[in-house]
Amino acid sequence: MIQGPSSSFHGVSRRQLMIAGAGLASGSAAQASGQELDWPARPVRVIVGWLPGGTADSVARVLFTETSQRTRQQFVIDNRTGATGMIGSGFVASAPPDGYTVLYGTTPLSTAVLFPQLTFDPGRDLVPVFQAITVPQLLLVHPSVTENSVAEVIAAARARPGTMNWASAGNGGVQHLALELFARRAGIQVNHVPYRGGGPATNGLLAGQVKYYFGNADTAVAFVNSGRLRALCHTGKGRLASLPELPPLSDILPGFETYEWNGVFVPAGTPRAIVAKLNGMLNETLATPAVAERLKSLDLQAQANAPEQFAQFFQGQSARWNGFIREAGIRLD
Repeated sequence: MIQGPSSSFHGVSRRQLMIAGAGLASGSAAQASGQELDWPARPVRVIVGWLPGGTADSVARVLFTETSQRTRQQFVIDNRTGATGMIGSGFVASAPPDGYTVLYGTTPLSTAVLFPQLTFDPGRDLVPVFQAITVPQLLLVHPSVTENSVAEVIAAARARPGTMNWASAGNGGVQHLALELFARRAGIQVNHVPYRGGGPATNGLLAGQVKYYFGNADTAVAFVNSGRLRALCHTGKGRLASLPELPPLSDILPGFETYEWNGVFVPAGTPRAIVAKLNGMLNETLATPAVAERLKSLDLQAQANAPEQFAQFFQGQSARWNGFIREAGIRLD
């Protein structure tokens, strides 16, 4: 099975997390009002900044449907799309910090330097609660593509600079950055074609509008297995459970590693008791056999984590991608 990014939460026991969560909750309880401890007393709105059909929307529905059923509390998905998820993220950043508006956030929150027009700061205005999943990308090609390996794709791109059209799920998303990193490492020039989410990008590839795409593994495997798309490699480590013969891109470009990540955030100022309670709910949901097996079947990496651990991961991802963006001089035209 593929391994997750090195900054993930390996080596942390469930007992340690329970102790940490209990300490956070008990430390906050003394300051929490009765209203906070009774949270949630009404439906909670979960903002997803992406259209249905992609990784974020699909996993958010798996997690929060199970959480709603298990806790008998309503968590309602609200898709607020646009600007690579930043419309929804900004909505949550400015929402009342009462626990009734939460964000199911994604990798572009780690690329804020690409969006100088933002009216909020993800690192300042959003509080990490729970890391949901990480997933690598597959280098997908339309069946009409004649190249059969990454080396052949690189050679073709060098022979025809600027003629290959590559999809992404949106400007500033990990699919876009995987493409930019790949082009930089391989020394090639390609055309970036952004779509409004992973679902539309995959549809564009299926229709032959574009011929290449770094798509998230979970949503692409079915198309590969059916023969509607071909996969040449993946961007993680080791081997995928669903496509064990598929090599990692790092075999050709040593050290190449990219992942989509998803996680839950709340507005800054949300009481720590609510953060701790929501984190506990989601960790319990993650441990249910139905959810664990569903995520595993999609090659989605998920494991128990505390808010402080997700915050550390988020900070590391932000430093990595914002640094790469500045170094490479990437801009959104």
